[in-house]
Amino acid sequence: MALTGAAPIVSARRDLEGSRTLEAYLASGGYEGLRKALGMSPEEVAAEVDAASLLGRGGAGFPAGRKWSMLAKSPVRYLVVNGDESEPATFKDHLLVESDPHQIVEGTLIAAYAVQATQAFIYLRGEFALGLELLQQAVDEAYEHGAAGRDIFGSGFSIDVVVHPGAGAYICGEETALLESLEGKRGFPRIKPPYFPAAIGLYGKPTIVNNVETVSNLPWIVIHGGKAFASLGEGSSTGTRLFALSGHVRRPGVYELEMAKTTFRDLIYAPVLGDGIRHGHELKAFVPGGVSAPWFGPEQLDMPLSQDEVGKAGSMLGSGSVVVMDDHDCVVRAAWRITHFFWRESCGQCTPCREGSGWLEKLMRRIEEGQGRDEDLDLLMDICDNIAPGLTWPPQQTTICVLGPSIPSSIASAIRMFRDEFLVHVKEGGCPYA
Repeated sequence: MALTGAAPIVSARRDLEGSRTLEAYLASGGYEGLRKALGMSPEEVAAEVDAASLLGRGGAGFPAGRKWSMLAKSPVRYLVVNGDESEPATFKDHLLVESDPHQIVEGTLIAAYAVQATQAFIYLRGEFALGLELLQQAVDEAYEHGAAGRDIFGSGFSIDVVVHPGAGAYICGEETALLESLEGKRGFPRIKPPYFPAAIGLYGKPTIVNNVETVSNLPWIVIHGGKAFASLGEGSSTGTRLFALSGHVRRPGVYELEMAKTTFRDLIYAPVLGDGIRHGHELKAFVPGGVSAPWFGPEQLDMPLSQDEVGKAGSMLGSGSVVVMDDHDCVVRAAWRITHFFWRESCGQCTPCREGSGWLEKLMRRIEEGQGRDEDLDLLMDICDNIAPGLTWPPQQTTICVLGPSIPSSIASAIRMFRDEFLVHVKEGGCPYA
């Protein structure tokens, strides 16, 4: 195993007693990053984040500093922190919300100062009941401590932070749908252009949308400097990152690892991490970056946890979710359940997503239930190709947001890698793993 000795950044307090409280946060250096940032100019703070090459941790992996630089000039600007973590098997932000809410609040305030926002919102998945309670408590304590509100720490900078619960729609994890939801509308993604949030965002004003884990890195970056963050990892994959490991491993959980210098094999098999496949079984396949990502097989185990390397191999690190399937797992059932989720969560705006997801779900269910036909495999791939022409990654856009073209990933991966297993379902009238 080639694990590095990089100390955790965003999960450093997860095992600290009382980590959720203001007292424990202050005792471990909390709000020192904000104090230091307020002693710098907004441009200097943004320059440190740019020097860190901090990639967004929400899925798209767009550099945070570059996103900030695109913010249009306006007397009214908004910052929105995206905590609508809704994808199956993705639970890293959930950990941060429940174990270290003040870190999120501090990161939000630093980002708001850097982009000179006039108001900040933290949008949290509505089902995170405990997380909502803890995060609101942290915001209230930040106000009492003088870290939020008017004249923060006597710096002259003032901003209000609002915690806003979502209503449980997966589509609201897409930034423009989230903004629609914040405005009190149904969570429909907006057409880009013209609705790039940095130009036309919340209430029609320039808006920055950053992920929970992204802003959680900011206090450390301000204190230690962007170059220190960039010294971790390699290439464009700098710093550490949280990975939500689940599926058929002995030790599922959230692990913070140095990017690019750690491999999928390390994550899945290292005794201090995944500790290998459960029950002594063999690895069959794994999803490297959330269920919308194309699958990998055992031959990709030694690939580094790098945005660039995974992208070149035809998938993505995405939401940081790694789902492991062993040799006793039914890939047809796995792909069907993923497809069922996307079908249920489609907002319905775009025909390829609204109709195509339903067709795919019906076909997959038919095969899984033993009523499939030989021609169903070609029909599945044909529908997939219509939703995402060429079935390449990143997918070709046929819909307003990327949800639609992401739907075929699991089906196309499963058929390409395990076509014989689909044929067994068809020929034998059922699942061999039932």
